[in-house]
Amino acid sequence: MAVPSADVTEVAAAVGVSPAEAGRALRHLSDSALVLRIDGTTPRWAAGPPRSSLSALLARRRAELARVEGIVERLHEVYEAVSGPRAAHLVEVLERADEVPARYGQLLKGSSVEILHLAKPPYVTATQAPVGESGVAPGVRLRSVYETDGFTDAVSLETALRGTGQGGELRLASGLPVKLVVFDRAAALLPVRGDRPAAGSLVVHSPALVVALVALFESVWERAEPVSLTSLHGGAAPKGGLTTVEPDRRTWEILHMMATGMKDEAIARVLKVSRRTVQKHVSDAGALLGARTRFQIALLAAERGWLKEHDAAPGPL
Repeated sequence: MAVPSADVTEVAAAVGVSPAEAGRALRHLSDSALVLRIDGTTPRWAAGPPRSSLSALLARRRAELARVEGIVERLHEVYEAVSGPRAAHLVEVLERADEVPARYGQLLKGSSVEILHLAKPPYVTATQAPVGESGVAPGVRLRSVYETDGFTDAVSLETALRGTGQGGELRLASGLPVKLVVFDRAAALLPVRGDRPAAGSLVVHSPALVVALVALFESVWERAEPVSLTSLHGGAAPKGGLTTVEPDRRTWEILHMMATGMKDEAIARVLKVSRRTVQKHVSDAGALLGARTRFQIALLAAERGWLKEHDAAPGPL
């Protein structure tokens, strides 16, 4: 492109190959209309107009892609015919112990936009990798809501930390209606029995059902409380606010978790401190606010902006 024309020797010297290799490459490019041969005493070569020559190449690639897509559709028809009712068009029923983690991994790796996650006990601790573990492609948005009362065991805490470490957003809520994972708003995975997740799962493909499950997630997400786990990574304390006297970092963290409905035992487990330490910080907050009850502490803390995510506070997880 940068010179009007060149012979084989000049091309070979420019790209660092032998004249024979350059000649073969030029003939190949000529077949694709990317270069033009100029006959003369010594044949020379000139670049073809890129817009027209490359457009023809792109058109051929599009045709090849369309052919492959047709093959994929035919293969899927064969798959559905052989798989029978297990791979029904609207809902798959996964009954064997090895089916659920394998299908889950496929859906997780195939997601490219967003994963929505409702987590509540009892948790499956077998071979199924939890949401937030490796398998989520970079750039995929991950939003998780954990059951408040169940957010004290090592599995849920470790899983949440992995997810938030990848940029996921975490919230807590009580009374989650169901365990659920939605992949790109195109498929959803949920247990057949809520009290026995190892009993099998359903993979929902029905657009109407998936839309309903997404609406359920969004409803839970709206009422759930954001929670910051940056204290486990040495996060900074919030600054600013509506009063000149503010809680220290640990007190702010405890108040924020208390506002989500977490009990003292759960807060102590998450922050890896004693229950007495949690109660002391709550008492200190009450002294700063002039409040006597936990309800008054939560109310006054919210009024003074202590429970808000400030600019210097940890961002959304």
